[in-house]
Amino acid sequence: MPITNRRYGRLKVRVTKHMELRHLRYFQAVAEELSFSRAAKRLHIAQPALSRAIKQLELLLGADVLERTRHLVRLTPAGAILLREAAMLLQQVEELTHRVRRTAAGEEGELRLGYIGPPTQPFLGRLLQDYRQRYPLVSIHLEERTPERVWEMVAKGRLSAALTRPVLVHEELGLRTLSIHEERLGVVVPTNHPLAKRPSVPWSVLAGQPLIVLARREGIGLHDAVIAGCRQAGVTPRLAHTPSLIGTVMSYVEAGAGVGVVTESVVTPAPALSFILLKPVQRVPLVFVWQEDDDSPPVQRFRELLLEWKAAGKLSRANTRREK
Repeated sequence: MPITNRRYGRLKVRVTKHMELRHLRYFQAVAEELSFSRAAKRLHIAQPALSRAIKQLELLLGADVLERTRHLVRLTPAGAILLREAAMLLQQVEELTHRVRRTAAGEEGELRLGYIGPPTQPFLGRLLQDYRQRYPLVSIHLEERTPERVWEMVAKGRLSAALTRPVLVHEELGLRTLSIHEERLGVVVPTNHPLAKRPSVPWSVLAGQPLIVLARREGIGLHDAVIAGCRQAGVTPRLAHTPSLIGTVMSYVEAGAGVGVVTESVVTPAPALSFILLKPVQRVPLVFVWQEDDDSPPVQRFRELLLEWKAAGKLSRANTRREK
């Protein structure tokens, strides 16, 4: 709002309450060009409007920043200081504008990603590398946890999103999910085991076998899928060991303590073990989970990349064994 009007020669100058960024931009142009006409052309404004803006700036500062005659424009000592400080301020404003725009576009910010290890191991490193190449200004923080813990951390806002198994309470937590891919279940045995050379076996082969399955508290989706597959085949599962880590499952199997029941991605780095598909096929899903009310741009861009990889078959190609 104007306070008063003053006349400077033929100019009627409106005095404003606050300095505006346009005042500094206009002054910078005149100071660099040392010409009102060239500065006005550079700014794409009328020269009288530019002159009024400079006088407004001087009234706000209480000091002359430019000396002007009919043929000359030059900086005053106060104007030299203003030009130096204004240039730094305008540069900061420009950088801030770019950062805000990049953040809104998901090109800058933070992605706190939770994940479960073995099911994501075949693709997660390559996926994150692709994401970093596209959005190098996004800071990525990784947290490997159990499926239930990952869900809890997303629900509490400690993680932006996660790659995990479905859990029974996900609807109560109010989180959104996106199905990434599904893994088939099979048995894992030492390479010298009688089953090791077979491409697939029926679930009935598990009858009476000591089974090694991930503990339910650590992997409810996988554990329940194994029990469901056994019951559908009329097999009463005999659980010999239910460790908390997939690596321990593999160690038990390699030691001859029983038959492991795992998803197909788990055996990839274990040359001393063989994976045999269970028939009929039982699948365990992997999902991407996030908060609908906190769907930040970096999460949106990561989800878009996941969908792109899913459509191209990149999420399952690394760990898919052709069904025979």
